Amino acid sequence: MELQTLTYLVVGASFALYIGIAIWSRAGSTRDFYVAGGGVHPVANGMATAADWMSAASFISMAGMIAFMGYGGSVFLMGWTGGFVILAMFLAPYLRKYGKFTVPEFIGDRFYSKAARAVAVVCLIICSVTYVIGQMKGIGVAFSRFLEVDYGTGLLVGMCIVFFYAVLGGMKGITYTQIAQYCVLIMAYTIPAIFISLNLTGNPFPQLGLGSTLTGTDTYLLDKLDRMVMELGFNQYTTDYRLSGLNMFAYTASLMIGTAGLPHVIIRFFTVPKVRDARSSAGWALLFIAILYTTAPAVAGMARLNLMQTIEPTSGEYLEYDQRPDWFRNWETTGLLAFEDKNGDGRIQYSADAASNEMVTVDNDIMVLANPEIAQLPNWIIALVAAGGLAAALSTAAGLLLAIASAISHDLLKGMIAPGISERAELRASRVAMAAAILGAGYLGFNPPGFAAGTVALAFGLAASSIFPALMMGIFSKRTTKEGAIAGMVAGIGVTLFYVFQHKGIMFVASTAFLGDMSANWFLGIEPNAFGAVGAVVNFTVAMLVSRVTSAPPASVQELVEHIRVPAGANAAQDH
Repeated sequence: MELQTLTYLVVGASFALYIGIAIWSRAGSTRDFYVAGGGVHPVANGMATAADWMSAASFISMAGMIAFMGYGGSVFLMGWTGGFVILAMFLAPYLRKYGKFTVPEFIGDRFYSKAARAVAVVCLIICSVTYVIGQMKGIGVAFSRFLEVDYGTGLLVGMCIVFFYAVLGGMKGITYTQIAQYCVLIMAYTIPAIFISLNLTGNPFPQLGLGSTLTGTDTYLLDKLDRMVMELGFNQYTTDYRLSGLNMFAYTASLMIGTAGLPHVIIRFFTVPKVRDARSSAGWALLFIAILYTTAPAVAGMARLNLMQTIEPTSGEYLEYDQRPDWFRNWETTGLLAFEDKNGDGRIQYSADAASNEMVTVDNDIMVLANPEIAQLPNWIIALVAAGGLAAALSTAAGLLLAIASAISHDLLKGMIAPGISERAELRASRVAMAAAILGAGYLGFNPPGFAAGTVALAFGLAASSIFPALMMGIFSKRTTKEGAIAGMVAGIGVTLFYVFQHKGIMFVASTAFLGDMSANWFLGIEPNAFGAVGAVVNFTVAMLVSRVTSAPPASVQELVEHIRVPAGANAAQDH
């Protein structure tokens, strides 16, 4: 069957499944909308959490970043997986024992202050909106290629799909939709990786194939990759640092603690019946996540090798532009791949030298989606990857939008502005807030600040500098006061936003940057995407200093902290 027809069928079938689930699981109450009724099975929640967390950045962009960064891209693997372990061990069970709907609600109660709750809402919205921009980038990339439309049209189509099932079903619809999306995305990621590993190395396990010899030779795959990239003037694939050791550390730390502070992931652990189930679902989520994350380095390395071997089949002999394969032509139509014949010889010359490099645009975010086409795999695999990429982006976008909607309707409207609002009116407000968030994120998605993974890294840095320290001190420090928490959150996210905006532009509009995004202008050589680690240090420091000079929290608050931390009675979370 023709690729385009097959793609429409597979993607269309997956969308029909998501929409059908949304209609079946339509939220009828705020409890259904915010926490899926609090009765989700731990295994199901683990799978939904994995889909929620493995976004377009994980599925589409991460392997692309690793493909072009090599070893330097390992910050994403170490940071994101390490952060989830912190979340599972130090935050999720305790917040589930607290037993309310949202992260700002916990911060408001723990720090006995509506102002603290409001600041947490603002931080949550800033982090989530930045994060969802990355998902919109992934949605636009996937739709533009596989519907053969431009990026903007692809983004609009994706917005409409998210709008339908997220607004209709809330957390209840999102949870069961994400289970289906996980099944689609993990098959779409691993099946092509297995085929490509078999083709290149004869090993069916991509994780092992990356370290194996190429079929019919004694040359290791990574050795050949190192040799090819270095011949073209690029840094060695297997050893290249990301800028510096300090920057690598800061980037990893920022992603790690940012992961642990992401509100849309934390809220998932409010959907299970008991605290024990929160721990169990975190373990299941780690297992489901590990399948993709251990495969990603292999996908990255093999994709880079296949790309270069396509453009330069033999050393010094470059591909004629008129003879370029169909996948090259297909991606050119999206604007995410572009060739410029600088020397007029009609051949595609690819190198690290900007003056002579004729592959003027190779968007990192196309690598995973284009990989099956580059490797000349069957059409059904290419169509499956299309559905998987869209599933990854849509699942996380929906979770983020729910976090934004719940913060606005539950924390701001019901918690502070109109406490007496009816449940029906609150549910309506939640849906309106989610619709507005979709429109806002879509608008910003037309001009994203970078690759999907890079944009997501900015969001993680903002979460690291604001929400994570407040949660950690709220759970493990009885002495932290409301003044300390508020001052810490404002200082942390303030210094991070200032640093990011001065290098990347206000609201990521490059023309408004008053310092260029270049290493010479960076603080200690730390790039903006990694500055969340510095913001977190500022947050902790300010919060602790202010707490020491302000009155201790009330006894009731200290008892709340003790109740949350102590395992006794942990099986029974507070009722909603």
